[in-house]
Amino acid sequence: MAQAETHETTNMGLIGAIVAVATLGGFLFGFDSGVINGTVDGLRAAFDSDDVGTGFNVASMLLGCAVGAFVAGRLSDILGRKRTLLIAAAFFIISAYGSGIATSSPEFVIYRIIGGFAVGAASVLAPAYISEVTPAHLRGRLSSIQQVMIIIGLTAAFLSNYLLAETAGASTNEFWLGFEAWRWMFWIELVPATIFLVALLFIPESPRFLVTKQRTDEARGVLTRLFGPSFAARKVGEIQTSIANDHEPRLSDLLDRHSGKIRPIVWTGIGLAVFQQLVGINVVFYYGAVLWQAVGFSESDALKINILSGSISIAACIVAIALIDKIGRKPLLLIGSVGMAITLGIMSISFMSGSLVDGTLQLSDGAGLAALIAANVYVAFFNFSWGPVMWVMLGEMFPNQIRGSGLAVSGFAQWTANFGITMTFPIMLGTIGLTGAYGFYAISAAISVFFVWKMVRETKGLELEAMQG
Repeated sequence: MAQAETHETTNMGLIGAIVAVATLGGFLFGFDSGVINGTVDGLRAAFDSDDVGTGFNVASMLLGCAVGAFVAGRLSDILGRKRTLLIAAAFFIISAYGSGIATSSPEFVIYRIIGGFAVGAASVLAPAYISEVTPAHLRGRLSSIQQVMIIIGLTAAFLSNYLLAETAGASTNEFWLGFEAWRWMFWIELVPATIFLVALLFIPESPRFLVTKQRTDEARGVLTRLFGPSFAARKVGEIQTSIANDHEPRLSDLLDRHSGKIRPIVWTGIGLAVFQQLVGINVVFYYGAVLWQAVGFSESDALKINILSGSISIAACIVAIALIDKIGRKPLLLIGSVGMAITLGIMSISFMSGSLVDGTLQLSDGAGLAALIAANVYVAFFNFSWGPVMWVMLGEMFPNQIRGSGLAVSGFAQWTANFGITMTFPIMLGTIGLTGAYGFYAISAAISVFFVWKMVRETKGLELEAMQG
């Protein structure tokens, strides 16, 4: 495999601008995922919904995410990475406005699913787009910024929800123009979504996509702006060599031409996507406060623990950014898997030592402290490894011919697993309890060690044209 090539000039100003714009998609991904947390009471009151209805209102976006990730991956091979992101930006705007103006649960769910389309598209296309316009020796570092922006988006949603509710007195109280505060929680998203839409107009299309469409002069122009004329001329030829000359990328390219079976690299992508969810990270994101109250912490303390977890997440991502292009993707994944298996195991054992008092799990001071420390170390291991690295690898690991289709299938698997873990945690909590639930996540993390060791190939420093399927 060819190693990263030397560029006679690298336009870091343009590359930085592209990364900044693309990762706004990550910010909106996080914001749209987090904003719902502050609106539950308002939704229940406005739509007079029961617990099941409210739960579906909250979870409905995840269904849109799965479809959005699949459709966007394929659409990006037809319309391009930039145009598909523009569609996603428009969907963010429609969803933000519609979710706030909705007058019934069905109407609200439709707008949230539209938002899910946008989140799913941004989740797979932003890192892929970044990987296709950045130099190989910086690709992992720059693509990892997506995960930081997702967490910042989540934090921004939590903060804006808090400020709006505090100013109005409660999320269900009237705020500006006679509308309740919870509606404004959604409308706040119109600001970054509009900035994302406008900013996308000023960045170039992916040169890899342009070559697949035989728009070689445009591709050469983009590469020249990024890396200089000599590199551009050579790279266009390499990209042309890496794609089929008899047809444009299509979904059937995921099958081996000789055996007709799904290519191993596709199974690797699906495995990375699913294991990222099987370790239970979104239980922490979506049920953090509920979890800590279930083991005896007060609501106030539980919310403070969530803030601490968010801060640790950002710090761990920054460490990953510093190391991913130095020690590689595979070592980070292995370290993360081992660390998560151990910390999840400690949490499961800590919960096992507790006793039920009036339906609430009570832990000893020692067990409670052990669970708290293990949970935050677990969050650090995830955001040091699987959090950013999975998205980086999905954006770069597939050969040029199947990148869009590979992203479509892997992204669909990721969001489907996300939905499954999110919906099954309350069921597990009521049947096998916290010990069983976290035991399952610990076992999944342990299995992921062997999956990474056997199936994942290192991509550090390799040009995208060197990726093999």
